[in-house]
Amino acid sequence: MQIKITRIDKTLPLPAYHTAGSVAFDFAASADTTIASRALGYIPTGLIIQAPPGYMLAIIARSSLAKKHGLMLGNGVGVIDQDYCGPQDEIKLMVYNITDAPVTITRGERVAQGIFLPVQIAEWQEVDEIASASRGGFGSTG
Repeated sequence: MQIKITRIDKTLPLPAYHTAGSVAFDFAASADTTIASRALGYIPTGLIIQAPPGYMLAIIARSSLAKKHGLMLGNGVGVIDQDYCGPQDEIKLMVYNITDAPVTITRGERVAQGIFLPVQIAEWQEVDEIASASRGGFGSTG
């Protein structure tokens, strides 16, 4: 799969898959960034990436983000649309600091993962009733 990418800071390396079996590539911080205690902040990646037609780019936290730094992706999973690739569309990672102290991420530190996922656009077919019986419960089968 060929992916168009622009590095805002060409001194940083391109994203990489770090093992032969990796399914996701790593996003690294493009600048030292401090996130205040119990606050949302943004970590710049210095990257503009165009997801190819029929795909989205999902951004998922690396396991070390919470364990090592006490940070979580502020929106759980980031979704990069196919048309989010203009000159001002740098991918920034919204993170929440769950600790009682400021957290600093250093330039070049890997903080999240990206994976391209196929998508289909839904065509809605509105009906009065979908099924004749309800399963019941909230996320439980009993």
